[in-house]
Amino acid sequence: MPADLAATPYGPFAVSVCESLAAAAEQLGLAPPDAVLLQLDDAAALAALASWPALTHAVLDAAVVVTAPAPDAAATLALLALGVQDLLPAEELQAATLARVLRLAIERKRIELVARKAWAIDLSTGLPNRAQLLEHMGHLLALREREPAPMALIVLRVSGLGAVGAAMGSEAANVLRRKAAVRLRAALRASDVVAAIGADAYAVLLAWIDAPTDGERVAAKLAHALARPFKVAGREQTLVVSQGLASYPEHGREADALLRRALAQASASAGVGQMRPARAADRGLAAAANDDEAKP
Repeated sequence: MPADLAATPYGPFAVSVCESLAAAAEQLGLAPPDAVLLQLDDAAALAALASWPALTHAVLDAAVVVTAPAPDAAATLALLALGVQDLLPAEELQAATLARVLRLAIERKRIELVARKAWAIDLSTGLPNRAQLLEHMGHLLALREREPAPMALIVLRVSGLGAVGAAMGSEAANVLRRKAAVRLRAALRASDVVAAIGADAYAVLLAWIDAPTDGERVAAKLAHALARPFKVAGREQTLVVSQGLASYPEHGREADALLRRALAQASASAGVGQMRPARAADRGLAAAANDDEAKP
């Protein structure tokens, strides 16, 4: 790496050097950098990069730039399809050129992340939406193909939101959706993903589980948690919750297939909880709308 990289107009850069891909993978697990520069020695190393287990992790949040001796068009396009920002010939590794490529790659990645967040959030709950869930699952499933480990997807369908909206207004129904999201998030590990995949459904991705029965156990726990009464505008409201489960790899290896299975099971299963009809008389003070749980 050019010693004067940080001195160029496109800097400054704080550089941390890793001696191997294994060391780089370990560093990625500690803190995501703005960019990852991979300097490869030959065509064999370039060809092997596509199967590097940490590549999926690296391209998720960082701008990945690769240099290699005389890379061909096929290798370049293949890596771009995997999320790499740029592939430079090692012969062009001057400080000014590399600094410019790194800075532009970092800025493109930042724009991409902002755009991804803009379309990937369910606005009424603040949770990832269906598109973001599927994207995250796609990355995780690609990793699981190289490093096999069981995981599970839970879908929870809730009944009662429509009645609350009709009786108390749409904002009351949105408050109830947010409260349900908070309760789900509080019942899970930090590594688990909670998403809003529709007006009356949530999905929970358990990125790793120790045993196949763990998915069923967690699904039942979450269903009973959502079936407990919520307080909206100072009055108790209840939901009926049905659950569905899809396990990897038992029920599929693709995100769409796993989500469809869990949704179908949730739609067909019996609900947990007892519906308390919402009434217009339940409208209370606006200040009481979020009186028992904070927004996510």
